[in-house]
Amino acid sequence: MERRLLVADDIATAALGVLVGLGPRTIALSGGSTPRPLYEALARQPYPWEEVDVVFGDERCVPPDHPDSNFGMAREALLAMVAAHVHPMPGETCDAEAYERTLRERFGDEVPSLDLVLLGLGEDGHTASLFPGDPALDARDRWVARVERPDHARLTLTLPVLSAARAAVFLVSGESKRETLRRLLDGDPAIPAARVEADRVLVVADRAAAG
Repeated sequence: MERRLLVADDIATAALGVLVGLGPRTIALSGGSTPRPLYEALARQPYPWEEVDVVFGDERCVPPDHPDSNFGMAREALLAMVAAHVHPMPGETCDAEAYERTLRERFGDEVPSLDLVLLGLGEDGHTASLFPGDPALDARDRWVARVERPDHARLTLTLPVLSAARAAVFLVSGESKRETLRRLLDGDPAIPAARVEADRVLVVADRAAAG
């Protein structure tokens, strides 16, 4: 596994170039505000979306029209404009087993090797909805786990799925992430993000985060 840092003034433009270069056909999207400009740029980019399966790295357990829905944001910024095959997590029911069945129906019973997983980085080192100290971090026989959080319960892909990806791309912005980014690049196992061991791990960070 290689872990690389790409520093950019505009992480959306930089990440777009990375994604187009990789040419993925199976993609796990992330939520939050950081990837939205990337999704909006992707919506304007010629790409064979009809060949692409889109899944999600995590989701808050809310309906798709809720402002906190990762799927809702991705649909508004990208998915409503392209012909991808989209497999949203069931935020309304928060049923981890149901989403794992969805993945098995699409990818078979071996842990899927997604072409690309897009990930964020929390100040506490969490990624997707894998938080420090949460039991979901130790899940080895499940692809999807439910995680209880103060705001909303969540669904998340587990480390075996994230680490089976051919490429994992972290989008990181802001000075408040600087120390956590250093720990990620150092491979500090105390933070969940550093435990993602995809074939290739690329961190696209702005200058504030990179220092």
